[in-house]
Amino acid sequence: MTRTTKGACLVVGVGDGVGGAIARAFAAEGFTVCMTRRPRHLDQLEALAVALRDAGQDARAFGVDARQEAEMIALVDRIEAEVGPLEVVVFNIGANVRFGLIETTAQVFSKVWEMACFAGFLTAREAARVMVPRGRGTILFTGASASLRGKDGFSAFASAKAGLRAVAQSAARELGPLGIHVAHVVVDGAIDGVFIRSVRDNVDDLLAKDEILKPAEIAANYVWLHDQPRSAWTHEIDLRPYSESW
Repeated sequence: MTRTTKGACLVVGVGDGVGGAIARAFAAEGFTVCMTRRPRHLDQLEALAVALRDAGQDARAFGVDARQEAEMIALVDRIEAEVGPLEVVVFNIGANVRFGLIETTAQVFSKVWEMACFAGFLTAREAARVMVPRGRGTILFTGASASLRGKDGFSAFASAKAGLRAVAQSAARELGPLGIHVAHVVVDGAIDGVFIRSVRDNVDDLLAKDEILKPAEIAANYVWLHDQPRSAWTHEIDLRPYSESW
């Protein structure tokens, strides 16, 4: 069995942006980072795992559909058996899509809810299942401005993210007294990455002026949340550039 001094960190939903940055941040702290993405993207995820291992860190890639209960149960069981105790679990699936209310089909609404809310519930439940008997652990959820308000064109996304926030609150109130730190991170603003660079041509200028969120700096807050002493736990924080209107 492979173990590190700090145990395992599971990041559900790892792409080129925030998820990858969170994985790198916890790997640098000495955790064995277990990263998930849907199976069709497993090759890309494995490339990140290889890069982390080449840097002397410990990382594993798993192709998992986080909406599938059986897959999430099996994933957590496998990590506990093959890697080590889960000390940190991060739910980072976004599912940010824009559809007008009339154009939003039942299929779209259901899929967005499954990805951004239901999968978060499954992740938290399975994390709690193994953390509660040990009386320790951290469960972190990535939220968005849509967690707090529903803008035009985002009825599916906003309802899912608001639901995820409610899951996080319920989990925090239930699990906190049992020694499990549950926190929700509202990420409010554009984030540097492949998508934003495909739609904006001034990203480097925004980065230079600190007017866009930087994935590595977002990720640093996740590590900070995990490291908080339990005498002063934070449940919810919001992150945005200083220039962002809110």
